[in-house]
Amino acid sequence: MERDPKKPGTKPVAKPRQYERPRGGAARSVAELMPEVGRTAFRRFGFIQSSVVTRWPEIVGAKHARVCSPEAIRFPPGEKSNGILELVVVPAHAPLISHVTGEIIERVNRFFGYSAVARVKLRQGAVKPPPEDRRPTAPPSLKPIPVELGDSLRDIGDPELRAVLESLARSLGDKNEDT
Repeated sequence: MERDPKKPGTKPVAKPRQYERPRGGAARSVAELMPEVGRTAFRRFGFIQSSVVTRWPEIVGAKHARVCSPEAIRFPPGEKSNGILELVVVPAHAPLISHVTGEIIERVNRFFGYSAVARVKLRQGAVKPPPEDRRPTAPPSLKPIPVELGDSLRDIGDPELRAVLESLARSLGDKNEDT
């Protein structure tokens, strides 16, 4: 609030308030915030996609994932291709991994969908083995898939996606029977 300088002893003149955005908003769970936090941390270490680290056993296979893990991907300045993948390797397995670097480059590039990695740099060190997936798998349902949905699901190549869509079709079939 300011006083009008032309009239001494007058009451202060209020300025119009600027619009203030409401603070905070709805509460967010930690699970919602983690991808944002993780993304900045992974980018700092050279990972464009954090999924390279989280899906490393899928990319190189469980056998290689137990003895090596990605540390960083370094790209030439201003580019996002022909990078150097830095791996930490268990010392006893370094000779083996050095012989399969071509295959690792091929698999990582297939994962990215373009030639993201051109070289692999190995560093010997301790590797934390990936956690084993010990979640019990649900038994397949014995209920048949509705006929009108079954033909369209057979063309899906990804078995995991097909299984999810089949279970969705079964549950939709159950609801149609109830009505």
